[in-house]
Amino acid sequence: MGSIVLSLRIDGELLDRLRQHAAKRGMSVQDYVVRTLIRDDFDERFKAAVDETEKFYGPEGTAGIRAEEVT
Repeated sequence: MGSIVLSLRIDGELLDRLRQHAAKRGMSVQDYVVRTLIRDDFDERFKAAVDETEKFYGPEGTAGIRAEEVT
């Protein structure tokens, strides 16, 4: 997969905070931001998958069986 340039205009104070967070992890600001976006994207996709599973099986997690019946 190739890469595409994304240009952002951000507040200087936010950039300083990003630099601090990235430095704590030994990363560049660019790598830190990309990893954060990837993690957030995964979290959203995981939540969507859980929601779809609950729609299919129901909130108890099993079709037609109440939670107290499962041992």
